[in-house]
Amino acid sequence: MSMLPLAMKLSNKPVLVVGAGRIGTGKATLLVEAGARVTMISREQLAPLPLGLASYEARAYRRGDLTGYALVVSATGDPAINDLIVDEARAQGIWLNVVDDPARSDFYFTAVHRDGEVLVSVSTEGASPALAQVIRTLIRERLPRHLGSVARQLRAERAALHTSGDSTEGVDWKPRIHELLEDGDPISGDSVLH
Repeated sequence: MSMLPLAMKLSNKPVLVVGAGRIGTGKATLLVEAGARVTMISREQLAPLPLGLASYEARAYRRGDLTGYALVVSATGDPAINDLIVDEARAQGIWLNVVDDPARSDFYFTAVHRDGEVLVSVSTEGASPALAQVIRTLIRERLPRHLGSVARQLRAERAALHTSGDSTEGVDWKPRIHELLEDGDPISGDSVLH
């Protein structure tokens, strides 16, 4: 399998999650936190629904439910329903994640560490989400704790250059980055794990 890691802007994008068990609601929570407009469909609600959910429909999946969605997550635990969802997603060209079926998924959820605008993402291409989480934690423990504030400062410095009419293309940012990393920032602590 050949994968290309991308960071997607999901703000206000229509996303469907089919299945409201622990895994489905967990994926829906991540998508809501990313700003997506998430709808869930499930015959049964087996876990608490995420805050900020656009809508929840307590019913079985029906052909045609995927129409209008940019992204779909199938977390039904039912192979027959997953088959229907896969067929419909393929026919409509919709990006699909079938939980626990990497071979039929177009994308995978990664293990994420976030500190402000800095995002570190680890994937095993669906082989072992648990391994991705362990690797993510190992990386997080070795990173400086103020990367978010470093990114904010660099954003401000780049914006100031643009405002003055200068380009940021030829600037060697590495010395400035090392300087900011060495300074440290006690205001940090906004790191989160997914």
